[in-house]
Amino acid sequence: MNLRSLFSFFSNDLAIDLGTANTLVYARGRGIVVDEPSIVAINKVTNRVEAVGREAKEMLGRTPGSIVAIKPMKDGVIADFDVTEEMLKYFIRKAHNRSHLLSPRIVICIPSEITQVEKRAVRESALRAKASEVYLVEEAMAAAIGAGMPITEPSGNMVVDIGGGTSDIAVISLSGIVYSRSVRVAGNEMDESIIQYIKRKHNLLIGERTAEDIKIKVGSAAPLEERITMEIKGRDLIEGIPKTVTITDEEVREALSDSITTIVNAIRVALERTPPELSADIVDKGIVLTGGGALLKNLDLRIKQETGLPVFLAEDPLSSVVLGTGKMLADMALLKRISLE
Repeated sequence: MNLRSLFSFFSNDLAIDLGTANTLVYARGRGIVVDEPSIVAINKVTNRVEAVGREAKEMLGRTPGSIVAIKPMKDGVIADFDVTEEMLKYFIRKAHNRSHLLSPRIVICIPSEITQVEKRAVRESALRAKASEVYLVEEAMAAAIGAGMPITEPSGNMVVDIGGGTSDIAVISLSGIVYSRSVRVAGNEMDESIIQYIKRKHNLLIGERTAEDIKIKVGSAAPLEERITMEIKGRDLIEGIPKTVTITDEEVREALSDSITTIVNAIRVALERTPPELSADIVDKGIVLTGGGALLKNLDLRIKQETGLPVFLAEDPLSSVVLGTGKMLADMALLKRISLE
């Protein structure tokens, strides 16, 4: 074993999917080492970080005045610079669970339509969190690699990555993005629609966590074979006291209809703008769905109905992006070819 391979054996390179809802960290040679919500709880009095990730999520909507639970990422980009840096430091330390002396090379995924300023914010946050080199890669590209699509071949691959803050749609051929579009309608927007719908229809106020729970358990994009109902608890807006209401999958589908239509329309626009040779490939290969939003019941069916194309769900939609980024760590040539300046 020469020195170089010994060095790579102790390699501390990390791939990070810095998501609006969840952050996943992949350590080279070890797989996914962190998978936690992108939330930080901060004590306003002392400015100390009280909790990060899962612990902080438990606190959402339940904190006393002195503690705030902050989601530093909004629509796939950094909304709070300092908090993101704290969060990255925490996750990097957790991934290495050892000394602070390490300066890992880090690959971070970003949505396709973000500005230079937003890109710089991501890069600087990582550098300030002690990274030695930072590579930025488009989320859709990482998702396609993670889903096992043959992106280096001269044929069209279409991937739709529905995350928490953004839905990224891309057509990829020869390791390059031929067309990409990012719409800021995804998981979080769906949760918000459910909150507003229940407020309007049942005069009931529910929190973010409850809304997410409803989406996961009863949310769907096309009618289900069997009806599902769910009891939800919240605050009655008229009487101001806690109350329980039963809702059906039909109601939740109505609440989500605008968000789903936006995503489906973006897919149709992407198909319209794809060069004909690549369109022919997509007819054969179909569309691959990744991201947490891909888990919405019957979403594949709905996209199939609207486009007439075969639609497949990636094997592990929640971690496709970070797994794809992880594969790039092992293939520096590919990484250099597809990372953004």
